[in-house]
Amino acid sequence: MKKEILDRIKELGGNINNVKGKSLLEDLQSITFNTVLYKRPEDTPWASAEDEEPIYGIGDFVDENETLFKENKEAFYDKIIEQYFRLTDEGFGQMFWKASSFTPFKEGTQDYTEWYRDFTDPDIDLSETIKITNDSTPDFIFLIYSYGFPDSYYIVQSDPNPENPTLFSTDRTGFFSEVTNEGNLEDFMNTFMTKEELLELLKNKLGS
Repeated sequence: MKKEILDRIKELGGNINNVKGKSLLEDLQSITFNTVLYKRPEDTPWASAEDEEPIYGIGDFVDENETLFKENKEAFYDKIIEQYFRLTDEGFGQMFWKASSFTPFKEGTQDYTEWYRDFTDPDIDLSETIKITNDSTPDFIFLIYSYGFPDSYYIVQSDPNPENPTLFSTDRTGFFSEVTNEGNLEDFMNTFMTKEELLELLKNKLGS
């Protein structure tokens, strides 16, 4: 993978020490996170990024800790990091690094046994992935999941650009019958906030 991708993953809290450059799958699987990922707020037709909560529910957290904010801002911001940048199932709009092989077309694998019949369904539509990879029976890398929509993000192992592969999203409500090209991995990782970037947003918003 590109150095820029690995550098960004490290900034976001990923451990890249075991990346050896052997293959895209092995490199991604070797990366671990002891934290979660949050998308940076973006402008939408109904609200500007400045008006959006950078993390779901953080406004309530700020209100509940108003006294601490007034008395000790450093402790206040430390508490925010402790609350949100941890591995928790509690829903804050976070996303989770998965990085596992998903092989519904590869005979002899557990994924093939469980999923191959589903992937022969006429509703399955891999046209978006085929446009990029020209691979109609791909092995995937299940990279990231979330509680939102879409909830699953995949890379095709045979991507022609393993240095900066294309990411695809789908959702359990239309699992691989609706697939969206999310662009390249470098750009996608840059949509997430580091701890420092979150605090900068909050300090600008709170005037401190």
